[in-house]
Amino acid sequence: MKCIYVIALLFGCVQWCMGQIDTATTPKPTTAVVPVDTFYNIGKVEAKKAMRKSMFIPGWGQLYNYKLVVDDVQNGRRRGKGVGSKIMILGKFGGIYAAGYLLTKSYIDNNDKYKMFLKELQYRRLHNGEPDPDGSLAGYRSEDELFTGKAIYKNNREIVLISIGLTYGLNILDAFITARLNYINVGDNVAFKVSPTLVPQGPSLSYSQATPGLKMSFKF
Repeated sequence: MKCIYVIALLFGCVQWCMGQIDTATTPKPTTAVVPVDTFYNIGKVEAKKAMRKSMFIPGWGQLYNYKLVVDDVQNGRRRGKGVGSKIMILGKFGGIYAAGYLLTKSYIDNNDKYKMFLKELQYRRLHNGEPDPDGSLAGYRSEDELFTGKAIYKNNREIVLISIGLTYGLNILDAFITARLNYINVGDNVAFKVSPTLVPQGPSLSYSQATPGLKMSFKF
């Protein structure tokens, strides 16, 4: 009888030990905790990249947006081939440099004429009102006419400088918005376009006396 008790006791000890071994070797289930900062807003990230590129080199952000469209087409994230979006982005890229060229050329022209009028005024004040024989403004008889011409070209030069700054700012804004909207479904009918234009001056509204500017147009 004692032998049976001893065997039962040994069997119980073996079972208890086996249970402890299983508990020690079996991994406990863990609950995965996803940190909050793993949320990735791709639209905002890509928009910031495009904005920084356009800040560094005008038009670079537009080329980056073109690459985003190409990647979306290749990976099947966009319906069709995105021809309309590609043409629009390339058009804006060309418009940026066309506007930059025209505005720079206009600035140089207005600045040269401003200096020409200023030089003529300075010469006449030093030579009792006599026109500069080497200049091209002998047809202006009075200093008032020369002052008026100098003021006109100085104002035009400042307007062109402001337009250059606006072109640079719109280049950055367009790169940011285009990249942001690339990940937002706003339909295919929305369009934003910036193009160079001529702003008539004077009451006649004649384009023969006009200042380069920028025209913004929206399509819904």
